[in-house]
Amino acid sequence: MEKIRLLLVDDQYLFVESLKVVIEGLAKDMEVVGIALNGEEALRQMERGPSDVVLLDVRMPVMDGVATARAIHGRWPDTAIIMLTTFEEDEYVSQALHNGAKGYLLKNIAPQMLVSAVRAVRDGSILIAPDIAGHLVQQLYGTRRETERANGSPLPEWYWDLTGRERTIIKHMLRGLSNKAIASEIHVGEQTVRNYVSAIYSKLGASDRQEAVQKARELYSYFFE
Repeated sequence: MEKIRLLLVDDQYLFVESLKVVIEGLAKDMEVVGIALNGEEALRQMERGPSDVVLLDVRMPVMDGVATARAIHGRWPDTAIIMLTTFEEDEYVSQALHNGAKGYLLKNIAPQMLVSAVRAVRDGSILIAPDIAGHLVQQLYGTRRETERANGSPLPEWYWDLTGRERTIIKHMLRGLSNKAIASEIHVGEQTVRNYVSAIYSKLGASDRQEAVQKARELYSYFFE
């Protein structure tokens, strides 16, 4: 079996050497073929022989991670890039993804999870640490919300306040399902559904189920498009 070739790029030498030991100890299908302490060193390593996956720090001297990701993606588009960092700033996430990164993970990730992430990204998946993903979704969601408002969207304000699960429950409410039936459909307890329904009433400004369903029906095409 051909091993996955890894290039590790981080300006903290002790960290990157330790990472090499951990990865090769856990994953017999992986081989660390190079270590670089900044982006320029990483590009020289790639010129000697491209890696399958690059684990890349964000903040480094000489050439930072985002610029390095852009250069690697431009010259070796088949190489998968994972940003591995302690920083959670949305700006770096967006820039990294825009410049070819397929993963954005925090350095406190469990070693076995990192190994699994390398395999997944090598196979074409895009992975973002849960905490970072939440920030990114909120950023994109807020941008969409402002765009819709600026364009005179017919969507009412309460629509944007609903969570994904609340929208799912509204779909079932529009089908006429009871709380018990909804609980069965989405595999949660009936009391949990009651809690969600109460939150929906509050966000829609509805006094009861009939009023909530009526308001939601006005957006039927959005929920079932």
